[in-house]
Amino acid sequence: MRERRRGRRKFARWISYIPPVSSYSPVGAPYKKTVIITYSELEAMRLVDVLGMTQEEAAVEMGVSRKTLWFELKNARRKVAEAILNGWHIEIRGENYFYRGDENE
Repeated sequence: MRERRRGRRKFARWISYIPPVSSYSPVGAPYKKTVIITYSELEAMRLVDVLGMTQEEAAVEMGVSRKTLWFELKNARRKVAEAILNGWHIEIRGENYFYRGDENE
């Protein structure tokens, strides 16, 4: 039986970067929890926090609304902060996305 989801279906996002490493773990102690960051959440952080785009520019680049970009960015930042503060494992995974490749390659 298919699981029912609330809300609208999550449409594919455009991403231009797939990280060479898919997980990060704290050193020196076993981690207690794993936080999953999606490629689209990572792309939102990359575009805004690393490349310095505005949220509006990043939303256009990813093919989503500004509100959706803001939501992805907020979730990603929260997950990274919680993982660092609590010593949790971070796993980066793809989901529904289109890959356009890095324009800087």
